[in-house]
Amino acid sequence: MLRILANDGMDKAAVEHLESLGHEVSLNSYSIEELKTELRNFDCIVIRSATKIRAELIDAVAGSNLKLIVRAGVGVDNIDVKYAEEKGIKVRNTPNSSSASVAELAIAHMFGLARFIGISNYTMRNGQWNKSKYVGTEIAGKTLGLIGFGRIAREVAKRGLALGMKVIYTDLMGAGLGMEGCTFVTEEELIKQSDYISLHIPFIKEMGATLNKEKFDMMKDGVRIINCARGGVVNEADLLEALNSGKVAGAGIDVFEEEPTKNEALIHHPNVSVTPHIGASTDEAQERIGVETYEVILAELA
Repeated sequence: MLRILANDGMDKAAVEHLESLGHEVSLNSYSIEELKTELRNFDCIVIRSATKIRAELIDAVAGSNLKLIVRAGVGVDNIDVKYAEEKGIKVRNTPNSSSASVAELAIAHMFGLARFIGISNYTMRNGQWNKSKYVGTEIAGKTLGLIGFGRIAREVAKRGLALGMKVIYTDLMGAGLGMEGCTFVTEEELIKQSDYISLHIPFIKEMGATLNKEKFDMMKDGVRIINCARGGVVNEADLLEALNSGKVAGAGIDVFEEEPTKNEALIHHPNVSVTPHIGASTDEAQERIGVETYEVILAELA
């Protein structure tokens, strides 16, 4: 029997499946200090983005029963992966489950910015009828630039092509990731050519923000930025400056440098569409993540 701690919750069907196989699943949520003691008694911990597993916690549980950390999601930047594996603890994620959901949210933010949906909702509920003020633009015919071309970006590309957009992409792996209808370009070319720029890359602290003042200055006037990837890949202070100057016409943001964000100036900006890190928050994605999570656990430990 495996003892599994789902510290940030787990899909109900996944819990029931694991329990039907005779394994124990705890849905208790412990603080980091509590985990230093409690986690030693579990074979596996499943986390989302809330729980951070850093060196201090890893040191506290190294040599105990813990054999596996599963990130129920794509990014593993909330885990010190290399350090955990050096201590004999495997780290796995569920990269296949939430791509469509995150892609749909990125497209939703694009529509929201193009047609002023967010600000229109707000002003109408405050008694304003700004019919002549919110003259939008069509998405069809615009150039969508994707920074990073992994699973989620490819799903965004499919939807962009279906909407009649020209899709270009850049990726550290080069042009070998090609997809019909999409064109590989350098990062500089993408920055200069795109009407919409959507990021689909991890945040690497040592590298800092991918989009900063230097990059914003290179962009088309009126460009729109979409970030459903990770907080930090866009410098928020530089983005706010570009929004205020009009260089950037709008930004759709699901992830922030600090979460929950305290950047009031950014989230209240009239040309910003914001959501609270809900890219994978659909019934379908959570069900798929649950399945992929228990498949990983059983493959690694059962």
